[in-house]
Amino acid sequence: QVQLVESGGGLVQAGDSLRLSCAASGRTFSSYAMGWFRQAPGKEREFVAAITRSGDNTFYADAVKGRFTISRDSAKNPVYLQMNSLKVADTAVYYCAGRSPVRRDSWSKFISEYDYWGQGTQVTVSS
Repeated sequence: QVQLVESGGGLVQAGDSLRLSCAASGRTFSSYAMGWFRQAPGKEREFVAAITRSGDNTFYADAVKGRFTISRDSAKNPVYLQMNSLKVADTAVYYCAGRSPVRRDSWSKFISEYDYWGQGTQVTVSS
């Protein structure tokens, strides 16, 4: 059974940095495109960032562009989300997601186009 496990969340102040990690158990995710999403209280889950299988291409939501960086070390499995210059508006539960390699497109910003999800890690940014 495939499982994604996020870690690295916590409570920080505005302007601080955090690095989230996503590890997979059950199989290696080196052949899967990966994404990060987040859900703030009372809001819908939204796209944050995505990375292709090779790691050569990355994509970001406008709200995090220039502050967040998604990366992967395919040989070691984890996918990372480096979050800098954090804002109070970044407070949310952050979810890691994986796309099956049978899907045609190399990435997606849509929740429905991801096949595997982690349980989420809380990120709280105080002012």
